[in-house]
Amino acid sequence: MPNMSLEKVKIKEQCPNIRNKNFKEVCLGYTPEEAIEEAKRCLNCKHKPCMTGCPVNVKIPEFISLIAEGEFEKAYLKITETNALPAVCGRVCPQERQCEGKCVRGIKGESVGIGRLERFAADWYRENCERKAPVIEKNGKKVAIIGSGPASLSCSGDLAKMGYDVTVFEAFHTAGGVLMYGIPEFRLPKDIVQKEIDNLKDLGVKFELDMVIGKILTVGEIFDMGYEAVFIGTGAGLPSFMKISGENLNGVYSANEFLTRINLMKAYDFPNYDTPVKVGKSTIVVGGGNVAMDAARCAKRLGSENVYIVYRRSEDEMPARKEEVHHAKEEGIIFKTLTNPTEILGDNGWATGVKCVEMILGEKDASGRRRPIVKEGSEHIIDAQTVIMAIGQSPNPLIKSTTNGLKTEVWGGIIADEDTGATSIEGVYAGGDAVTGAATVILAMGAGKKSAKAIDEYLKSK
Repeated sequence: MPNMSLEKVKIKEQCPNIRNKNFKEVCLGYTPEEAIEEAKRCLNCKHKPCMTGCPVNVKIPEFISLIAEGEFEKAYLKITETNALPAVCGRVCPQERQCEGKCVRGIKGESVGIGRLERFAADWYRENCERKAPVIEKNGKKVAIIGSGPASLSCSGDLAKMGYDVTVFEAFHTAGGVLMYGIPEFRLPKDIVQKEIDNLKDLGVKFELDMVIGKILTVGEIFDMGYEAVFIGTGAGLPSFMKISGENLNGVYSANEFLTRINLMKAYDFPNYDTPVKVGKSTIVVGGGNVAMDAARCAKRLGSENVYIVYRRSEDEMPARKEEVHHAKEEGIIFKTLTNPTEILGDNGWATGVKCVEMILGEKDASGRRRPIVKEGSEHIIDAQTVIMAIGQSPNPLIKSTTNGLKTEVWGGIIADEDTGATSIEGVYAGGDAVTGAATVILAMGAGKKSAKAIDEYLKSK
């Protein structure tokens, strides 16, 4: 019998005043009984509008129906027909703007908890089933993948299933890209990411670590090694700064460096891991996206008493997920919206505070958001010993500088066909943040899938 409740089945979470002092996962997931109850809220619509919002084309009504029937293993296998990283997507996808945003149940209540159910299926399978490595007939062709973030992992998984010998070249000592270095443990446990990577290894994907393409090898040299196509999924790891006075002071971080030290190098577990991160009594995080929320929540967990989000627009314009904003507020993060830094103040080489001005919203700009304008006479100072810049990232220029003929945008993104990922060089494809600039995990995965299909068609045509 359908569950016609207007609300999602509640999901258990750590208490805010406990979780803001540890790096354990905030959300505790559904029990089997709760998952079945939530799955029964799905109306199994004939036209499947939820699927139109999924960049990797997960067969959403089908896997939810299987959960409703208690067929958890079959539900997981249904998801993995098109999604190589279900445990990741169930945790970090902005479902409210994608699949759940299209759900019919959301018209007169809350949408079906598609993300929660995807996470449940993936977790249940990992905890209860032994994965069997599939037998794949190889086609004798080699494809190289540069970078090991979401776009690359999605592309490599699909190509491996098609029979290609796939090698992923990763610059860091650990595979996973932003999933490992950018998203905190309390949102995405690293052992779960590693398990997803291990699943790709079972498909035959090989990972070459500490391989900085552009320094150790060029794209041309990769082709000389017998690879017949290359996919570039190097993400957007070059941090942006405001170019205001004081950004070179000690205590000022890019969000990229701050999160990498904490997540990949395990600064949260110092001294068991020898990567300390110093935070002051007060921390200011500049920005309003998911990265800003992650940095602020990490600073709180590392012991900073007062953590501020400073954002020049209003909360309505914040690009961060509503769930992340909600969790940050619960954990005691202080929001200073309509506020913009103009200078970082310091003493003896260390940050001591940030000079800010208040803003008012004017006419809409090219992004469709109202343009912030300085409110005269509003200058003030917020004390802070730690300042984290989370105002965006751009693609690393290293690949372009060592790859002759690769066309890029003025801001650094690789120019690639929207439908295939094909670049200006024959046999070279690109996708994810390296093309679009910083976006979401699932959009990057969707780009990786498109390129895998295009690479397959290209190599078959040869």
